[in-house]
Amino acid sequence: MNALKHLNAGYIRSVAMKDVDWFREHLSDDFLNSNPDGSVVDRAGFLEQIAKPAAISNLGYEDERIRIMGDMAIIHARTTYLRADGSAGFGRYTDSWARRAGVWVCVAAHVTRG
Repeated sequence: MNALKHLNAGYIRSVAMKDVDWFREHLSDDFLNSNPDGSVVDRAGFLEQIAKPAAISNLGYEDERIRIMGDMAIIHARTTYLRADGSAGFGRYTDSWARRAGVWVCVAAHVTRG
């Protein structure tokens, strides 16, 4: 559980800091992300998104829930952030992790914003 808490914190930090290298290390080759606009991108598309300037700032998370089912884990949490106009925003995300060859890698993510 502690490893997944650490990975979840790293994921959010890496979104906020545009740390593409962290994602290269922790995303599976077959990773898919569902974006807030309903589009779906693969690993390469997600890495491109992460490298671009963000429309939000001050990204944080709360209400973290981690469920482990053998070699799979699902992390749910609520995000908090500031929009470009300075107003507060929130959303939710669900990240799916798989333990492959003894290492946790993120295989899927789904993001919503309110």
